[in-house]
Amino acid sequence: MEKITSLVKSLKSSIASEPQLHSLTLKKGELFSWNHTACAITYNPEVENAEAYLLHEFGHALLKHKEYAQDIELLKMERAAWDKAAELANRFNVKIKEDLIESALDTYRDWLHSRSTCPTCGATGIETNKQQYKCITCHTTWHVNEARDCSLRRYTTKKHLA
Repeated sequence: MEKITSLVKSLKSSIASEPQLHSLTLKKGELFSWNHTACAITYNPEVENAEAYLLHEFGHALLKHKEYAQDIELLKMERAAWDKAAELANRFNVKIKEDLIESALDTYRDWLHSRSTCPTCGATGIETNKQQYKCITCHTTWHVNEARDCSLRRYTTKKHLA
C-alpha cells in the first residue's frame, strides 16, 4: 500500500508540472480505468501489482486514448499503453514483469476471439462495422455488446445460405 501511495504522489507531481496533464485526476475506486471524457484515472490500491496497472492507465492518458472504431484497435491501444507503462516504470521506480503484461493482454485477445467467433459454426468472423461481425465460412452475421466489463453477448442477426 505504501508503494502505491508513493506512486500516486509522484504521478500527481508529474501532472502538476506538465501543462497538457493539468485536467487529469486520479481517484480511488474498485477498478483500474481510464475515462477520457472525464480525464480521470481510477485505481484500486488494494490490488496486487497496483503500481503496474496504475502506470498502464497513466499510459492511456499520456497517449490520449479515446474511442476505437474496431475491436482490434482496442487491443492495439492496450499494447501501446503497456509499452508506455514499461517505459515509465524506470522513471517511477516500478517493476513490471513481462508475464503480467502478456497476461493482461491475453484477456483482450481472448475477448476479441470470443467476439469474433461465429455463434452458428464456430469459425472466426470479421468485424464489418462497430460491434458487428460476419462469418466468412457460413455467412452468419451477428452483433455483440460492449462487454469490456460484463459478460459477452452475441446476437445473430441473419444467416445467409451459400
